[in-house]
Amino acid sequence: MVGASESSNAPLLLRSARIVETASSTVSDPVDIRIVGGRIAEISSQLTGEDETVVELGGAYILPGLIDCHAHPFLADTNLSRLNAIPPTLMAARASNILERMLMRGFTSIRDAAGGDWGIKQAVEDGLIDGPRMFIAGRALTQTGGHGDMRMRTEDREPCGCGDALAYTGRIADGVDAVRKAVRDELRKGADQIKIMVSGGVSSPHDPLERNQYSPDEIRVIVEEAERRGTYVMAHAYGADAIRVALECGVRTIEHGNLIDQETAELAAQKSAYLVPTLVTYQVLAETAPASGWSDDMLAKLDVVKSRGLDAIKICRDAGVKIGFGTDLLGDSFDAQSDEFLVRSAVEQPTAILHSATAINAEILNMQGELGTISENALADIIAVERNPLEDIALLTGQGEHIVLIMKQGVIYKNNFN
Repeated sequence: MVGASESSNAPLLLRSARIVETASSTVSDPVDIRIVGGRIAEISSQLTGEDETVVELGGAYILPGLIDCHAHPFLADTNLSRLNAIPPTLMAARASNILERMLMRGFTSIRDAAGGDWGIKQAVEDGLIDGPRMFIAGRALTQTGGHGDMRMRTEDREPCGCGDALAYTGRIADGVDAVRKAVRDELRKGADQIKIMVSGGVSSPHDPLERNQYSPDEIRVIVEEAERRGTYVMAHAYGADAIRVALECGVRTIEHGNLIDQETAELAAQKSAYLVPTLVTYQVLAETAPASGWSDDMLAKLDVVKSRGLDAIKICRDAGVKIGFGTDLLGDSFDAQSDEFLVRSAVEQPTAILHSATAINAEILNMQGELGTISENALADIIAVERNPLEDIALLTGQGEHIVLIMKQGVIYKNNFN
């Protein structure tokens, strides 16, 4: 484990920090920040140290902790069908290492988009694993033959939902009554939001990418049940028509969305929905998937979505859609997590990308004012770099080597100043 250097109960004083404001693309003059009980208690230009531990930042640039809103730390194999040979115990051990490395890249929160369960989330909260706080979707809902149905064509049995790592990624539910029960069950088991598959996918072997999945009646019931519990639905969707149906049925966040068109993007803006693009995974898969046993059909689907990802961001930006930040990496590719910043920089300015990875993602998590901001009463999730990231977003890439301070809820996990 990485190990934290300070207790979350110990008061801290960060002295001489420049706050990077992603909403306004500005940087503050040096300020002092008092942290008490894991929260930012006071921000001022001249705070007097009392009984706090003082960290002298020397004018370093600070940001809210980064948030990845589409992560799969439990899917530690590029070829998902091989997960049926991995026991949950081994997958949890792999995930713990993945989570620790995410934290050390400056990601203090993630939205797990299927695979992680209440147990791994609680292990992080209890300090058994050093990692980002987790907002879990539990098992994603898929129709028979949908993106989350990973059975071979020769299999007739229903998945048991137990015994191997693949079973943790999805559950098959067909029809209004079955999807209603599935949503209730995932929420019972601790899901923070519900994930559904409404179009074909790239990593699944048999479903056409451009075809819709789940009927409007099924989607509406899923949304209804999630909203009844005060939460929302995130939908895996590529095609414009699948995205449109999901939006009309009340889905709040569209995952991937590579094949969206202008009309559908305008609908998303009208519905105050979010797009969470995941571009880095296609770049990595283009290099690794052939050696991982992907079929020619899967590789052809990968080529389609890879070629359209940046266009989707431009279309949605022009339409006024709020855009989050996700990565969707699998297997051994998690070290590329921060490369998402570079991929998106081809069509976006650093301030927009950083705003996505902080304030916008906090909104998606319904944690605005708590996460994604450096302001009084917010949780003390803070990272620091020595130069202005609005001028050089590459400071956030790699494995955190350019990040000089990492704090989650007042606990310091990296400190290059002492």
